[in-house]
This record gives sequence, C-alpha cells and structure tokens, in this order.
Amino acid sequence: MTTAAAPAPALANQLEPPALVAQFLAHPPDDFRALLTRSGTPAFIARFDLLTTAEADLRRRVERLPLQRCWQRLLRPRTCFIGTTVSEYALFPAGADATALVHEWLADHAGQPFLIIKDIPQDSPLLDAASNAQAHAVAEAASAAGFVLLEGQALAWVPIDFASTDEYLARLSAARRKDIRRKLRVREQLQVEEIATGTAFFADAANRALFHALYLEVFAQSEIHFDRLSRDFFDALLQDASSGGIAFVYRRDDAIIGWNLCFVQGQALVDKYVGFSYPAARDNNLYFVSWLHNLDYARRRGLDCYIAGWTDPQIKSYLGARFTFTRHAVRPRSRLLRLALRHLARHFESDRAWAEHTETADGGAARP
Repeated sequence: MTTAAAPAPALANQLEPPALVAQFLAHPPDDFRALLTRSGTPAFIARFDLLTTAEADLRRRVERLPLQRCWQRLLRPRTCFIGTTVSEYALFPAGADATALVHEWLADHAGQPFLIIKDIPQDSPLLDAASNAQAHAVAEAASAAGFVLLEGQALAWVPIDFASTDEYLARLSAARRKDIRRKLRVREQLQVEEIATGTAFFADAANRALFHALYLEVFAQSEIHFDRLSRDFFDALLQDASSGGIAFVYRRDDAIIGWNLCFVQGQALVDKYVGFSYPAARDNNLYFVSWLHNLDYARRRGLDCYIAGWTDPQIKSYLGARFTFTRHAVRPRSRLLRLALRHLARHFESDRAWAEHTETADGGAARP
C-alpha cells in the first residue's frame, strides 16, 4: 500500500481534473485517511454511518430501538472505500483487469469491517465504451467475490443542446417555467464575477477563509454529514491554477452571499462545490440563479454538457436534469452481515427508488 501522493496518470472514469483528486489525497476530509492501492487506485479509510443511504422509514425505526447509546457505534464501522469523495466515479487504472483489481483490494483491505467499491459507473452516457465496459467487469468480479451490489446515487447532468435559456426553459412544464422565471427576477439585483483558481483573489487568505466558512454553512444544513472538506484542502485547491477551476462569485450590495466552484474538463462543465451565506442565499434564490448561470456559461463556451453532481436529485429533476446511476459493491467482513445485507439491500437504494417513483408518477421526468 502506498500512502497519499499524486494518483497514477491513467485513470478511467475521471470527469474532473487530476488536480482535484491529487488535493484529496494530499488533504483528505476531516477524519479520513487517503491512500493509493498497489495498482494506483485512489481510496480512503473512514468511519461510515451505515444508515447514510437508508430509507427514511428504516432510519426512524432503528433510531427508536432501545439502548441506542450502547450499540450506536456499531453502525459506524471503519470502512475502506475504493474511490474518492471528490470524483463522480470510482477511478480505476485504465485497462486493468477487473478480477485482478478486486482480488488485490480484497487481499489488502478486507481486514476492515467493511470494504466498499463506491460509485461504479453503470452504462454512463458521460463515459466512453471502454470505461463503461471496465466498470461493468469490476461490478461482476466484485459480485463473484462475495460483494453485495447496491444501486447507488443519481448523478445529475444536462446536455447543452439548446441555443438560449428561453429554449431550455421551454422544455419544462408551464408551471415550472413560471416558477423558475419568478425566482430568476432577483438576478437584476446580483453581481456575478468569474474568478479563476490560482489568481490574486485567492492569494488573499481572507478570501479563502470566507470561501471555506460559506462551504461549512452549506455542509451544516445538509442532510448527510460525511466528508467535511478541510481548510487545507480549499487553500490548496483555490490557489492551484493548474486545476482550471472557475469560481462564480455572487454578490448583493457588494457583499459576497455565495460562490460556486466549477471545472471545465474536456467538453464538460463539472459543478463541484458551493458556499452560501444564509439566509441571503435563500432570499436571493441562489440555487436557481446559479443553475441557469452555469448552463449559460457552458453554452457560451461551446461545451457539450453540464455535470451537476449527486445531491438534491428532486430539485435538479425539477430544473430539467437527466440522471445516470452508479452501483456500490459492499462487502462486510462478517458473513452474517453479508447475508443480512442481501435481504435488506432495497432499503439502501433510495435514489433509485425515488427515480422509479418519479418515472411512474410523471411519465419519465427523472430520465435516468
């Protein structure tokens, strides 16, 4: 096992710049230990709340069980994740044999209570045929080795196949168009500045501190608290000109009320991090404003698509996103837990259940 360093150069499934993964390995989230496997696959070890992706009803039932303090820690086992929390997908050495990879990970990391290959692409429209084939082979090899395959999260994306914001909005229902246009009226009161990473703005420690503080505001109000990114991570990333990052900074009356850090990678605009000042961000509909701003930026740059990330699939669907799904391969060290997980798997596939319900109710609105 090799400790954190620059990742191997040829990694499949990578939608984001290599610099982002390098900073994850150098400055992992709080209480994480980042590493590279022998084959050069980025990975990390952290405590993981097993109910993170569970259905709300299951979480409530577990929380009502007696003597919770006595056994609660058992629900947060140390887990080795093959993957990162800054890449949309697990990153595999390009062209590597899937069975050999899975056997390597088992040989080196199956001693952890849980081993999870996270975010395995599943026929992704954002990847080439070779990457999708390798991902399918990894999932099949993991299943053959005793991993349980679970449906993963919904990755939102939008093809840039429209000539204007009006044309994009025309594809939505009349009710949604009316609501979104109403929310966008506030744009006239906002100033938007585009600031590249590695420029003088980010050489100022006060600006970097503000960015991290606003990121923490978003993290605090999120339903999932897993990977809290450190000030060191943001300091390094925001000063790294090689990443090609572009921060869209939103001001109202000259005060910064939010920011959105994106990266142009190939022909895609990849949306990675936001920081909002509450309640000003909500009062100014920054989520909606930034979504349309990003689409317009990608269109003006001649890009092919906008990749909007994993969280909040309901609101992203409302805004017109499409979705592509992943799988997680999960292997508890305990054979008893493996058996239990096979029977309980459907309770940990909330994004897929949401998408199927949305398709049934709305005639395919989720478009996975």
